[in-house]
Amino acid sequence: MKKSVLFVAILLTSFYIHSQNITAKLIDKKSKTPIPYATIKTGEFSGVISNEEGYFSLNSEDIQNKTVTISCLGYQNKELSIAAIEALNFIIPLETAINQLSEVYISNKRPNVDSIIARVNAKLDENYDINLKTYNIFYRSTDYAKFKSLDFDIEKASRVKSKNIKKANKSLDSLSRHIRSSNIIHFSDFKGELSSLDKDSSKLVVNKATKLFDHKNDFSIESVQEKAQTMALKYIDTMKTYKVKSGLFKVEDSLSLRNEDFKEKMKNEYNVYDLKNKTGSLLRKSMFVDDSFLKSILNPKLYDYTFEDVGYDNGDLTYIVSYKPRRSKAKFTGKLFISDENYAVTKVDYKYYGSRYGKKVNLKLLLGVKFIENVSEGMYIYEKNSDNKYQPKYIKRIKGAYFYVSRGLKLIENSREKNKVGFDFKIEGDNRNKEELLFTDVKNITLNDFALIKQEKVVPFTLLKAFEKSTWENEEILEPLEEMKRFGSGE
Repeated sequence: MKKSVLFVAILLTSFYIHSQNITAKLIDKKSKTPIPYATIKTGEFSGVISNEEGYFSLNSEDIQNKTVTISCLGYQNKELSIAAIEALNFIIPLETAINQLSEVYISNKRPNVDSIIARVNAKLDENYDINLKTYNIFYRSTDYAKFKSLDFDIEKASRVKSKNIKKANKSLDSLSRHIRSSNIIHFSDFKGELSSLDKDSSKLVVNKATKLFDHKNDFSIESVQEKAQTMALKYIDTMKTYKVKSGLFKVEDSLSLRNEDFKEKMKNEYNVYDLKNKTGSLLRKSMFVDDSFLKSILNPKLYDYTFEDVGYDNGDLTYIVSYKPRRSKAKFTGKLFISDENYAVTKVDYKYYGSRYGKKVNLKLLLGVKFIENVSEGMYIYEKNSDNKYQPKYIKRIKGAYFYVSRGLKLIENSREKNKVGFDFKIEGDNRNKEELLFTDVKNITLNDFALIKQEKVVPFTLLKAFEKSTWENEEILEPLEEMKRFGSGE
């Protein structure tokens, strides 16, 4: 009987391991610190990467009888089976490749950085190609917002009692404090196939999509204005409808607590064309084509380069080159990781240099609007496929901006009397968007294959108000960060 129970326990344990995702963490063997952005290969061009916290997940059913290969710049490659990962208690230490490096690369002469960049440019067409490819992708978008100031005030209201105006302003002040103290963050995920005809044409098929979003904490500028207007109407006249006038502009839709426009009516679907534009744009930006962002970084007329170091990446000797602007129109700084074997760029880091920034609109005095794109940073990681061409493995792009909006509104009653309510609000803060695109597989296609792909107009998504681990179970995705796992938990 005891033996039977033991056998069943072992069987259940085995089933649990092999029927769910395996989540593990990569750490430096000496320092015990997490290792981000390591490649975990489950096939020739399939697999995932570790996230910013060193975690990754795999579908154990897909690799039950196989081994995975883990590689990361500066570390020795490691091959492990599922059983070996389990034996390590899902904490995988990686050893540095310093000793191996000193044996192979011994030289008193530093490589000439200008020569390296020239060879990179000469081999771009040979090393990169996105024409007629279908990529299995996982995309995640994370939106953040932080309000520095948020002021509402009802100044005048025709035929409204002063005590009601005071109550309205008190409620608006409470709304302002709540918004400023909130941790405003939303997540959008989807998985599918992105097919590329060339650098200018692509199609997207979405297989699964989710949105981690709390409507109660929707604090976009438009949403904040709507919430404030709704709250103001509660104390004015709930039986009336109003039009909104802002400066010279008039919104023709009527506002009322009885109006259906104030009910939460959101279709749980994404516009596939928009998703295709986002992912297609990220794919195009990963290519070193004319007039592209990455091609500009390789322009010696725009940037200065410094040879920093050498390292090993998946067994290949890699040059590490830093860059910074030479001319004022160049805006970025970062590092290039270049293979000694074929002078392919295998990784790019970038961010704004010093106090440089992107788009700027300052109409603060004229229209009460100011906008400065003050954050642009990210990373491109590439992997060589069976054709000896380099394809993107992971792309991260972070955009952020400072915004200021000061707006005076009038709510005009839809009646013969046209009573008015004077309403002012000022919003100042920062927003940030992080896009991540993971490529889990790639294959070549034909022109006929591309022509037969049908891209839908919309795709439904599952709306989640709290993180649910089971949502993406048994899927090859980018492992969520702790901030995502805590969403909706009340922490």
